[in-house]
Amino acid sequence: MPEPWEDRVAAALGVETAADGPRAVAEVPPAGWHEAVRVCRDELGCDFFDWLSAVDESGIGRENEDSGAVIRVVAHLWSIAARRGVLLRTAADGPLETVTGLYPGAAWHERETHEMFGVDFAGHPGLAPLLLPPEFEGHPLRKDFVLASRVVKPWPGEKEPGGGRAGPRKRAPKRPPGVPEGWMDDA
Repeated sequence: MPEPWEDRVAAALGVETAADGPRAVAEVPPAGWHEAVRVCRDELGCDFFDWLSAVDESGIGRENEDSGAVIRVVAHLWSIAARRGVLLRTAADGPLETVTGLYPGAAWHERETHEMFGVDFAGHPGLAPLLLPPEFEGHPLRKDFVLASRVVKPWPGEKEPGGGRAGPRKRAPKRPPGVPEGWMDDA
């Protein structure tokens, strides 16, 4: 009987894993980030780099007690032939080694993650601004980034949009053009 995929990933990376459908989810230490990506490519056959981004986990009770880091970098690597993959995560409590030497397609993703979350990737060939103008200050996808529109005019409700309103709707839904009557009755 073949070894389960998540057990194979756990043995190769030396960390605990969990199963999420056809992919294994693994959390690796920041110092082992580059090596973990290399192992996924060379030893586990993950020949396709799907995406890389970050998640700001501040304020949700999942802070890393050892480092205080609240930004987590996530990469999705996939084996096309085996139709299974690895969701690799690490805390971004300092610069991470770039994986552009392993997967050249990671360059764009690392630039975007650097720009939007402020994660540095040591050895990256060019972390120049990708989406924002060069004079832009801050990292807009971090939770501590202050939205200028909220400073000028605070949200009029007691909560964020869509949250916690009691009572009837203020207006009835309008039927889009070409949609037959009774379109919401089936919902």
